[in-house]
Amino acid sequence: MKKRKGLRITKVYTRTGDAGKTRLAGGQQVWKDDLRVEAYGTVDELNAAVGVVRAFHAGERGRGAGMAKLDVELRWIQNKLFDLGGLLATTPGQVFPNMPRVTEQDVQRLEHLMDRCQKDLPPLKEFILPGGGRVPSLLHQARTICRRAERACVRLSRQETVDGILLTFLNRLSDALFVLARWVGKLNREPERFWKRET
Repeated sequence: MKKRKGLRITKVYTRTGDAGKTRLAGGQQVWKDDLRVEAYGTVDELNAAVGVVRAFHAGERGRGAGMAKLDVELRWIQNKLFDLGGLLATTPGQVFPNMPRVTEQDVQRLEHLMDRCQKDLPPLKEFILPGGGRVPSLLHQARTICRRAERACVRLSRQETVDGILLTFLNRLSDALFVLARWVGKLNREPERFWKRET
């Protein structure tokens, strides 16, 4: 089996972006406020938010196999977001060896995750306020960033080529983060707070 070469970063700063431009994978130079850069930058922000969830979750482990499984799923989500960001950062039409992939199977994994969690949750009959404990609150925050990333990708798709599976993945991920927020809250016995319309 051929051994895969690891990525080696020897220098973080390059000074090539000081004039407000950056390069996509493939070499195309674009402004840093380009829609494509906005899209993959928001995905990067989402990935960082999921990392914060994992950091806080690590301090609350020890409540059964379900909570340990959560970290496995969140780590997988972070890896897929890195893949997704890499695809968005690639010049449309460019193909490279070992390009990352986001597939229908990845979307199905999110759906199966939600189905498993939903079995432990009561049906939702009212709107809930984002919150709960620390981890559910951070999951809700990640969910809203995911929605923003999805909106950025939709804007980009109206001007340039974007693989539809990327939009589907982000859409399903935002749902999954919502379900996970409720599921963790229930496991931690943190009550849900419902929206009350003022009369």
